[in-house]
Amino acid sequence: MIIEDLLSKRDMTKYRLAVQARIPHATLNDICSGKTKLEKCSAKTVYKLAKALGVSMELLTEGGILQAERERAYEYGLPDYLQHDLDAYKNGLKSHSGLMDCLWGELYGSINMAEISDGVITPEHADYLRKKYLYGAKV
Repeated sequence: MIIEDLLSKRDMTKYRLAVQARIPHATLNDICSGKTKLEKCSAKTVYKLAKALGVSMELLTEGGILQAERERAYEYGLPDYLQHDLDAYKNGLKSHSGLMDCLWGELYGSINMAEISDGVITPEHADYLRKKYLYGAKV
C-alpha cells in the first residue's frame, strides 16, 4: 500500500503520521489494513495525510499504480527545456564529457524553474529528479 511505502521511505511510524496528520490512530490503522479504503475517506482526511507525508492527494488516491511506474513517469512529459537539459546531462555522463559541471548546473536550474517558476512539476517530482541525477542517490 502506498501509505506504508511512504512511511517506510520516511522512516516514520503510523502513530507519528496519525499525530502529525491529526487523524485518529484507529482511522489510519483501518486505512493501512484495508478495512477502510482511502478512496472512501473524506477529502479532509486524505488532505491531512498527504500534507503530513509531503505528497499530493492524487498520489495517495491513485490505487493500483505501482510506485516504480509512478517514478518512471517522472521522466516523461517534461517541459521541453527540462527534457533537453536532462538528455544533455545523460549524454554527458555516457560520453564522460569534460563539461559535466556545466551540464549539472543547467539541469539543476531547469528542475528549479519547472518546479518553482513555472509550476509544471510537483515538489516530489523535482526531488525525484534531483536525487536520481544530481545527487546520485538511489530512488
